[in-house]
Amino acid sequence: MDAIEAERFASAQRDARPRPTLGLREAIAVIVGVVIGAGIFKSPSLVAGFSGSPGAMFAFWALGGLVSLIGALCYAELTTAYPHAGGDYHYLQRAFGRSVAFLFGWARFSVITTGSIALLGFVFGDYMQQALPLGVSDGWGSTLYACAVIVVLSALNLRGIRAGAGAQTLLTLAEIGGLLLIAAAALFFAGPAPAGPPAATGPPNVGLAMVFVLLTYGGWNEAAYISAEIRGGPARMVKALIISIAVITGLYLLVSWAYWTVLGMGGMAASDAVAADLMRQVFGPTGEKIISVLVAIAALTSINATMIVGARTGYAMGRDWTSLRGLGHWDGERGTPRVAMAVQCGAALVLVGVGATLGSGFKAMVEFTAPVFWLFFFLTGVSLFVLRRREPGTPRPFRVPLYPLLPLLFCATCAYMLWSSLSYVYSQTLGGLNAAWIGVAVLAFGLVLLLFLRGRRENHHPPQSTP
Repeated sequence: MDAIEAERFASAQRDARPRPTLGLREAIAVIVGVVIGAGIFKSPSLVAGFSGSPGAMFAFWALGGLVSLIGALCYAELTTAYPHAGGDYHYLQRAFGRSVAFLFGWARFSVITTGSIALLGFVFGDYMQQALPLGVSDGWGSTLYACAVIVVLSALNLRGIRAGAGAQTLLTLAEIGGLLLIAAAALFFAGPAPAGPPAATGPPNVGLAMVFVLLTYGGWNEAAYISAEIRGGPARMVKALIISIAVITGLYLLVSWAYWTVLGMGGMAASDAVAADLMRQVFGPTGEKIISVLVAIAALTSINATMIVGARTGYAMGRDWTSLRGLGHWDGERGTPRVAMAVQCGAALVLVGVGATLGSGFKAMVEFTAPVFWLFFFLTGVSLFVLRRREPGTPRPFRVPLYPLLPLLFCATCAYMLWSSLSYVYSQTLGGLNAAWIGVAVLAFGLVLLLFLRGRRENHHPPQSTP
């Protein structure tokens, strides 16, 4: 009997796959939580500096929401036609083959996701060290906080999707509450804006302003990784994307208005910590403690959401490559890719160690791989055209309106951001080397791994279609 039960259990595990378990509220919490990170507490000062006038500044933030909505509509077609835990990885695989998909998965695992978790861990640690300092030497407090939050949130998500999504809902509500507190401070408690530095005059720098706006909006595409786990079918997925973009755009406009009301355009542009300056003016020294907690909550929210969606790429790769099959284990009872989640945790902790050694150089190293992200983001947009042509018989519960105009606009935006990030990275150096080599090195190492896997005969099998 024990042998029979063991075989049944093993069979159940082999058949385990992502199931619809997330409601609309949880899906919105994940999307909003991924997008709204620490950027909204800093980027508005940079956008103000490049805008030249309040009208242009608010127009840029609204335009960022519109561009994100166009991209979300493109992803809505992909996610409803091909619901899969692999998200972008799966679309790239269907459109361009396993090699391109593997390079994306490698870049996402090595830098895009785990690097983001590590950086956000340091952001959390830096601000928590200000609010609740640990009695250790400088720098180690932030590192200890970063390691602790990564371990705790990974353990939480290993308990299952319900635990992770439940925590995400609470964290996202707390994060939204913090942003509303900033707006309330400007509305009810702030006096007239002080006479600060004069605002910049002249025509706005549209390109640079939109670079920072779109970076602050970045992350809504992560909804693709939970597309196979949302209850209610394709309509619920589309609704989650549209509502999330609307909420994010409204919050960004509201918070930017609060900064402008209290500090003025000149004060915003001259500020290195615009949210802290606002709260300090309204609440005095206590405001700095408040903003430290708010930024820590925002980082915590983004870390948890990034963990949820990030591990699913590893799971998808494990389903497709025999040598990585350990990553393809799905815990059907808990609704989570346990092995991929644990490996992601370990990799993020390693990067925290690298970050503690390199200091600000680690932050720069991760940021300098932005062109890699925009390259694959652009290819995902192109995959919409490829798959429409190659698989015309595939049911598409949602089709992008005004096709092909809106997808073309989305791809053009991604191409522009790719060019802008390449231009920025090419002008920077790290350790005496041109920073552009960092992204090349990431892809080159991934190519070496790909050739190694391709050389193993057991990997030559058709990819799994399991969502």
